[in-house]
Amino acid sequence: MLRRPSALLTRIFGILLLAVIFEFAASTLFYERVARLQVREEEAHRLAEHLAIGYRLLGSRPAAERTSLAERISSDKFRFEWRAIPPPPPAIAPELRTMRDQIVQWEPSLVRSDLRLFLSGDKSHVVAGLVRLPDGSAVRFEAAHVVETASIAANRFLLAIIPAIALIVIAGLMIRRTLRPMGELARAAEAVGQGRECLVEERGPGEVRRVIRAFNAMQKRIHRLIADRTQALAAAGHDLRTPLARLRLRSEAVADVELRGAITADLREMEEMIGSLLAYFGGESDPQPAVRADLAVLIGTLVDEVRDLGGPITYAGPRHVELRLRPPQFKRALRNLIDNALHYGGNAAVSLRIAGDEAVVAVEDDGPGIPEDRMEEVLRPFSRLDGARARNTSGLGLGLSIVDRIVRNEGGHFRLSNRKVRGLRAEIRLPVSGPALG
Repeated sequence: MLRRPSALLTRIFGILLLAVIFEFAASTLFYERVARLQVREEEAHRLAEHLAIGYRLLGSRPAAERTSLAERISSDKFRFEWRAIPPPPPAIAPELRTMRDQIVQWEPSLVRSDLRLFLSGDKSHVVAGLVRLPDGSAVRFEAAHVVETASIAANRFLLAIIPAIALIVIAGLMIRRTLRPMGELARAAEAVGQGRECLVEERGPGEVRRVIRAFNAMQKRIHRLIADRTQALAAAGHDLRTPLARLRLRSEAVADVELRGAITADLREMEEMIGSLLAYFGGESDPQPAVRADLAVLIGTLVDEVRDLGGPITYAGPRHVELRLRPPQFKRALRNLIDNALHYGGNAAVSLRIAGDEAVVAVEDDGPGIPEDRMEEVLRPFSRLDGARARNTSGLGLGLSIVDRIVRNEGGHFRLSNRKVRGLRAEIRLPVSGPALG
């Protein structure tokens, strides 16, 4: 299963990519402006030699022979043209000023020739020039392939961008390794949210280690507070049950049957309230581990118990479905749903099926249902709905909250929905690993 890359890692990759792109664009622009022409050293030496030879030959011959001599010493790469009346001296091209100084340095005989170099029209690869002979006439020359234009072709682009991409990949792998403790921290935070303690190894950069250290200390304090609260609630529940038991015994001495029944009902309701509080507030730190259990047998046993007491209940589903769960806690959650269905709908229909990699348990009734805009409200602790559900109920409104917490501790999902015709559907989805049906 492929994991989606984290937003932070993606953002860092994007920053690196933009930085490389801008750097490459700026370097390319600078290269185009500063190094537009590249001088070919060997061809420049040949130009200097040919120019010195032509300067001496044409300067030593009579003017009548210079035109034909210029044609004879010309070639495909070097062309000479003698002009009796020299044109106005052009300015030296800035790109060729260094090349002009090198030619004069290589051939000192050209020092007094007032050598000028420039590019030949639109032929950027042809260098032209002008030298003055001792008698005042001039020789114009052209030399091809002495310089070349620095172009950014596809192969040059690839040669420049491939190292940048390699740098991004290496940097990304290093960043991913650096951020790996943050992923472990996120998974540990999810575990803590489900009531489990998960200490994270302190590693990574200093800032990350400090965050992990603070997180580990925080979850230790949280679990210590939960343990203290659970212990206090258990002690309070035990202390409350003792006087309730004495009151129950004393109620037996009440002669008035109606009064005795009312007192007994109130005592039963108080015991149910205490049991709900202990189940809700003490369920976060349940030490019982999950075991391999047969969900279908567990549901069937509970349905038979309710049916033996005269409750109108049915079951539809396979005979065996094995998965990992905590049977006592899940049985309590299912009991709450069945009791709600019997109380508010007058009947309960329990079903079990396998949908992909999940076991789906549904409890349906024919009651009034719950308004759609209050479905989430009934899952909150101490919540009661006066319109859809009657107010003459026992407990503190923790039944569905306890179901939701137990199901989440099992790694499942719990949802409520109204049936199309009438009634409420309570659905539990639990993960199934490996063969489930039997």
